[in-house]
Amino acid sequence: MTHAPLIPVKDFRATPVSWYPYVTPVQLETANDVQLAAMKVTPSNRKISYYTLTLAHDPEILSVRSPLFNDIMYHRGGLSRGYRELAATETSVVNGCFYCASVHSERYIQLTKDAIDIEILFNRKNEQQVNSQKSIIISAANLLSQPIPTLEKQSSTTLSQHLDAEEVIDLIFSISLFNWANRLMHSLGQAIEPSENP
Repeated sequence: MTHAPLIPVKDFRATPVSWYPYVTPVQLETANDVQLAAMKVTPSNRKISYYTLTLAHDPEILSVRSPLFNDIMYHRGGLSRGYRELAATETSVVNGCFYCASVHSERYIQLTKDAIDIEILFNRKNEQQVNSQKSIIISAANLLSQPIPTLEKQSSTTLSQHLDAEEVIDLIFSISLFNWANRLMHSLGQAIEPSENP
């Protein structure tokens, strides 16, 4: 079966984009019991994505990945949900992951009702308009390109002036999670325009 050529995404946006795998994802109809069990760990109120179906080729890792993701991004206490989404967005921008940046910027806006922060982040202009706490999160995510001692120094000085210890840990976890997840998405597929129907 043929389909129209896929059009890669070339800009960051807070509106949905699609993701298409380089390998054939697992088909729900033919998935084995272990694969089905691993996929059930994902939030039940969401359609099973191409990404999850692709990860289901290795159900042992998927069964660990999904609870880890949910714990870092959704657990109660510590850094606010909005700030975790902002950190995920900034990390994805630094790594050039259009899909993750789209998903998590949209969630940030849904949680905070504040689209200006995302516009500033995507356009890299007038970042002084962002309030101090959000600015700290954005600058921390930028440390992805810096050595680990730089992050440790930043965490113990500037970050500690705005975030408590638990919030700093959540921030680092969120950045680390997406620093890994972005690379995994890049190696397994590509972001494409949502109008495409492969």
